[in-house]
Amino acid sequence: MTEQRVNVFKLHFIVLILVMLTEFIGTRKINIGIGVIALFPMLYALVLGGFISWPKFKWLKEKEMNAAANILGLSFLLFICKLGANIGPELPKLMGSGVSLLFQEVGHIVGTIILGLPVALLIGLKRESIGATYSLDREPNLAIIVDKFGANSAEARGALGVYICGTLFGAIYMSILASLLGSSGLFHPISLAMGAAVGSGSMMAAATGSLAVIFPEATKDIAFYSGAANLMMSIIGTYVCIFVSLPLTQRLYQWLEPVIGKKSKNSYEGGHQA
Repeated sequence: MTEQRVNVFKLHFIVLILVMLTEFIGTRKINIGIGVIALFPMLYALVLGGFISWPKFKWLKEKEMNAAANILGLSFLLFICKLGANIGPELPKLMGSGVSLLFQEVGHIVGTIILGLPVALLIGLKRESIGATYSLDREPNLAIIVDKFGANSAEARGALGVYICGTLFGAIYMSILASLLGSSGLFHPISLAMGAAVGSGSMMAAATGSLAVIFPEATKDIAFYSGAANLMMSIIGTYVCIFVSLPLTQRLYQWLEPVIGKKSKNSYEGGHQA
């Protein structure tokens, strides 16, 4: 038995223990006055998984973490297939909401570029801000940045930083945000379901899990619309990033950096110019 197989079996065992433990804890609701925060098994698993994989504890080696990343990619492939299977029977309903699903791309651009880029420049980022703010920086977006600027570029470092933050904290943030917005009564559950689609399966699952607890009567519609929006975000959003978001971010950077960019001796300007 090779070391690689032993590491994979160890990972499966850890996952089994985490699933059993988190499912035993189950879903919990915390009333914070302005809303209800829904905590569910996936959230516990993310926190415990991050704790277990903390390098300082040396419970998992880097090779095992890399193997886990490969397994995660296959798992998300199955997850996307399941989303597609759920969408198929509901295509007539999807066609009626197509414009709404497409329009949310405008929101993604406003949130990440129009709001994010000035903030990144004000806190001292240079060309890292392009990679950090042109999208939500999931796997396809990382590939775009690396292909255009190179893996060692400032843009790639910015994109990778946001990707890591999204992986570590994104699901927790989305779960809490969805709970607060859902409990506020200001938004329809279907609108929140579509808004939960940000191109990340784990973030979407975290948000829809919280929404399903708050709106149990709309669980099926929440799963359908969030899955459809996430699939559309993953496919159409890639082309939007290539032809709209990235060129727009580069142009805005050229305009804004001389005006509001924070001067720093440690800043790195080694990225390729647009």
